[in-house]
Amino acid sequence: MVTVTAAELQERFERYRHIARTEPVSVTDEGAGALVIVSAEEYRRLKALDERGSFHAWELPDDLLMALETSEAPDETAGYDHELR
Repeated sequence: MVTVTAAELQERFERYRHIARTEPVSVTDEGAGALVIVSAEEYRRLKALDERGSFHAWELPDDLLMALETSEAPDETAGYDHELR
């Protein structure tokens, strides 16, 4: 991620606008992180993650409930079995 001061962003906005299309640009103000500029595509992707639904166990749709009931934990999680006892 590219980091730039707010003053530098103002002076060379076109450059950082171009960079932000392919990677986040972190903008600092007086040495502290103030904001991050991302592409519209990345913003939409992040926004979609933010809008995902969550459910209480009793609210799960039948297809998700069935998937949970019939799924098996991968072998690599066996090291955590002691936490279930």
